[in-house]
Amino acid sequence: MLSPRKVKHRKQHKGRMRGDAQRGSQLAFGDYALKAEGCGRMTAQQIEAARIAINRQVKRGGQLWIRVFPDKSITKKPAETRMGGGKGAPDHWAAVIHPGRILYELKGVPDDVAREALRLASYKLPFPTKIIARSSTI
Repeated sequence: MLSPRKVKHRKQHKGRMRGDAQRGSQLAFGDYALKAEGCGRMTAQQIEAARIAINRQVKRGGQLWIRVFPDKSITKKPAETRMGGGKGAPDHWAAVIHPGRILYELKGVPDDVAREALRLASYKLPFPTKIIARSSTI
């Protein structure tokens, strides 16, 4: 799973997901991409599950770029714990996703294979997405 090697603070504020993506909203490397249409948190497990779904479809043909990284720690208190007692221990890592953010990019595969791979990956994610191609308008 993806996670930061070292962080300054183990626990972070929850934060708010307002507005569109400020950066990472244009195709940079590949010819096809999966773009977020809604906002949400994408856990390291979801990033990995979508990556595996894409790789199974494209096999050894293409090149894949993951454009998001889980750098936000999500804390959780133990089960059946009373209220209070401070913030829970870090449980897992997630990436905060705003609408318009490019999640994955693909290159070196035929059009139909790329679209099918990204479609299968979109089922693993907790927010709506759309598939874009370099030839079409973004």
